[in-house]
Amino acid sequence: MYNLVVMDKQINIQEALDWYLWAGVDETCSDLLCLTNSEEINRPAPATAAVERIAEVKPAISVQSFAVVSKNAREICAKAQNLQELRDIMLNFEGCNLKKTAASTVFGDGADKARVMLIGEAPGADEDRIGKPFVGRCGKLLDKMFKAVQLERSECYITNVLPWRPPGNRTPTDDEIAVCLPFLKRQIELIEPDFILLLGGISLKSVMDVADSISRTRGKWLEYNTNSGKSIKVLATYHPSYLLRSTAQKSKVWADLLRLKIKMKETAE
Repeated sequence: MYNLVVMDKQINIQEALDWYLWAGVDETCSDLLCLTNSEEINRPAPATAAVERIAEVKPAISVQSFAVVSKNAREICAKAQNLQELRDIMLNFEGCNLKKTAASTVFGDGADKARVMLIGEAPGADEDRIGKPFVGRCGKLLDKMFKAVQLERSECYITNVLPWRPPGNRTPTDDEIAVCLPFLKRQIELIEPDFILLLGGISLKSVMDVADSISRTRGKWLEYNTNSGKSIKVLATYHPSYLLRSTAQKSKVWADLLRLKIKMKETAE
């Protein structure tokens, strides 16, 4: 086994490759090693040997065990009688590799018994650093969207499908979503909102398990039924991060928020 000298430290190649896999790296952009602050290193074998070794390294959780981990997550989440207990369970949960690379476990934030629950995809860099959902650029845009329809953030409950940030904000895998989903579903059961606003395609697919894209589903009322039998009205719309890139779509989200506000008023009367 060869060692790399990086930043004046000896790093075992096998350990480095393990860490890369945990972080979601599944391909390389070069067959040359990048060395920093190092002296000349005699390499008895080409770097491609180390690159090829990526395929031999096993992830911490095998594909076959994801079903077991998901089942375990469902069982322990069911024991939580309130949000604080669920938060504690999540903080002690070690079944998702994303936790190894994230700086924070980002639980939900807001009113415990909110009428409206907003569900995004996963924490971003600011959320991972601060430990709260929607506090970065997306969060600021979301706050402005709320104010436009006279909806207070403090009256809502905001969370994500995943409590841990995927490295580089990459798209989460189906297995990662499956492991984290029991925590989200238990939050829904404990809060018992009247409305759920799904932000983005990942949130829509994860919560409602629909095949249609967010562009075809947004603006349409759906229903989510909890294990206790409560029927919750669901509306999907674009994620604020998408609006930051595609400002022309803001009018559609505005229309969706008006739909939500009108429906809330109708059911309150």
